[in-house]
Amino acid sequence: MVHCSDNLSRLPPYLFSAINILKKAAYEKKLDVIDLGMGNPDLPTPKHIVERLCETVTEHPKTHRYPQAKGIPKFRKTVVEWYEKRFGVKLDPEHEVLALIGSKEGVGHLVMAYSNPGDVALVPNPGYPVYFNSTILAGGEIYDLPLLKENNYLPDLTKIPNSILKRAKIIFLNYPNNPTTAVIEDLSFLKEVVKFAKKYDILVAYDNAYCEITFEGYVAPSFFQVAGAKEVGIEFYSFSKTYNMAGWRVGFAIGDRHLLAPLEKFKSFLDYGVPMFIQLSAVLALTASQDCVKEIVEVYRRRRDKFVAGLNKIGWSVEKPKGTFYLWAPVPEPYQHLSSLEFAELLIQKTGIALTPGIGYGTYGEGYVRMALVTHDNRFHDALLRLKKFLKKE
Repeated sequence: MVHCSDNLSRLPPYLFSAINILKKAAYEKKLDVIDLGMGNPDLPTPKHIVERLCETVTEHPKTHRYPQAKGIPKFRKTVVEWYEKRFGVKLDPEHEVLALIGSKEGVGHLVMAYSNPGDVALVPNPGYPVYFNSTILAGGEIYDLPLLKENNYLPDLTKIPNSILKRAKIIFLNYPNNPTTAVIEDLSFLKEVVKFAKKYDILVAYDNAYCEITFEGYVAPSFFQVAGAKEVGIEFYSFSKTYNMAGWRVGFAIGDRHLLAPLEKFKSFLDYGVPMFIQLSAVLALTASQDCVKEIVEVYRRRRDKFVAGLNKIGWSVEKPKGTFYLWAPVPEPYQHLSSLEFAELLIQKTGIALTPGIGYGTYGEGYVRMALVTHDNRFHDALLRLKKFLKKE
């Protein structure tokens, strides 16, 4: 029998595939599953974006052809205009913007484009799984950057050994953070990152997928708002969360032409880019009224407030996040003798509530679970009733 590659065999089962197995078992038991696992928006894509897609596909058949791998000029120009308006960051549409089939694809391919076997990636732990999975697939080595509550879930760059820094190629950063929901209150940490990256010649991969899902007036920054950041970093943006376009698979990367070029070259050998009709729909998303974004954020705020208040009332201490549509919660006291995976398994078996164990995001995620606010408002009331009964049993 022919076997898969050694690098692929090093990977554990994909986190959400394991969760899906638990959900499947719950469905087979006829349980009413409340799915708070994957960060998959339940709300539809705004109507005007869908209408643009339909009109473009129907009326403009040329958009059915292969697109430009790096993105059509109108898409890249729109990204540049949006970034300047939103962050005050100036970009060159010809060389500093690259369309992506979702930011996950871009992050994974960036590692492939830059890493040699044995190169080290500095990976936040807990962190989005694609950071460490893509490093393994590229034959690289992972050095964990612990994200600890006592340090506001920011990595301590001063604790990285020199032996690691000499071999480090990429550092991943992500704020607002998945899964911890942490945010950067000012630019001081990012300024520290720029100095660090220049000193050790390390590429910064800044994942800004949740920059528009924020609350209480908090405004998330771009990495490129810091002087010198463009010399050392590439920033990723996704339409999935902001516009409920998760299934559309569209995003982009921005950065200095010399840093972005290897990613563009790598992608040109593997894919033809984002379909033109989706790019044109994304153009409308960025240029039309952003009232739809405000409405989407308001839905998450309402769900967050209701669920956090209810959880605390029944004795499960959970903090309100300023960003993302997740809750990052310690395993509740009656069950802290269980691992996060054991707790997640028990919870879905006994209550039908699916959430994500923290261990799936790295060893420093142990003891926590992540809950995604991606189900109908009424379901949070149902979830609280089940959780209250579940916690009382202990």
